[in-house]
Order: sequence, then C-alpha cells, then structure tokens
Amino acid sequence: MSEPFLAEIKIVGFNFAPRGWAFCDGQILPINQNQSLFSLLGTTYGGDGRTSFALPDLRGRTPIHVGSSDGGFSHPLGQKSGEETHTLSAAELPTHIHEIMGSSSPGDSNVPDGKVLGVYSEELYRRNTGVLQKMSSSSNLNNGSGQAHNNMQPYLALNFCIALQGLFPSRN
Repeated sequence: MSEPFLAEIKIVGFNFAPRGWAFCDGQILPINQNQSLFSLLGTTYGGDGRTSFALPDLRGRTPIHVGSSDGGFSHPLGQKSGEETHTLSAAELPTHIHEIMGSSSPGDSNVPDGKVLGVYSEELYRRNTGVLQKMSSSSNLNNGSGQAHNNMQPYLALNFCIALQGLFPSRN
C-alpha cells in the first residue's frame, strides 16, 4: 500500500486500527505530539485548540460531503446532524381523514362491537341520561403512542480509521 496522506480516512473491515492509524472515534490527542495533524484538523472535531484537538467521531454516523445540497442545506466540515430515533409530532404528519364506514341499511343492534354504523330511524343524539358506554376498542384506533421510532437507513457497521502519519497534503 502506498503511503497515505496525513488525516486520510479509510474504511476497514477488521477490528483494529493499523499501526500509524487511529479509529475515528473522537479521541482527544495532544497538539504537542501531533502538530502536523493538528495543522490540518484544528479544532473542527473538538479539543481546546491550546493543548488538545479531537479526531473525527464517526461512531453511529454516516459521512457526507461538505457543501450545499440540492435541497439548499449547508453542510460545513465537522457538522453533526440527524438523530437515531425520532418522535413524530402532529405537524409532521400529512393531512389525512379518518372516514367512518357505515351501511345504508337500518341498524339491527345496539352493541357496536364488530358492527358498522347503520341508518338510524330516530333522532341521532339524545340528552345525557342513563349510563354511558365507551365504544368498543375495535371501533377506535390508537395511532402512535408518543414513542420514538427508529430513524436509521439500512447500514453495515465497519471501522473508519484516520492516518496519524503520512504525507502532508499540498493544496492545488
């Protein structure tokens, strides 16, 4: 393998960082022992910039190219965004209707369980007298439970490693 560029990131299918490389796991490194690497990364990924800096942390993240996307979103170097789980709010749901199905035939039961609405020959509403009954649970749909859902695309976990040693890249 040819000598890598300093700060080059590679994906590997084994479970260790080769000599001269480190996992992209956000570890903090001392500037005084990694001055060339710090000159490339700075504090883009963390650290105080006086004595320490951080390597990129790609654990649980999908890398994307920096710049602006077609949707007009800007993605500066080192920006983290997204979420592994998400709880939907009512504002995120498309407009929709829950239609009540019924029959044009007269009703033949006063028990709603397993039935649909039928044509009622008398007035539909009445004063609140007597014992009220909840509709059958099969008549009411419980949509959601306020719980977050998995928000991750299909993935394959591999190790990302960054070169701690190598050729210092020159600019064009």
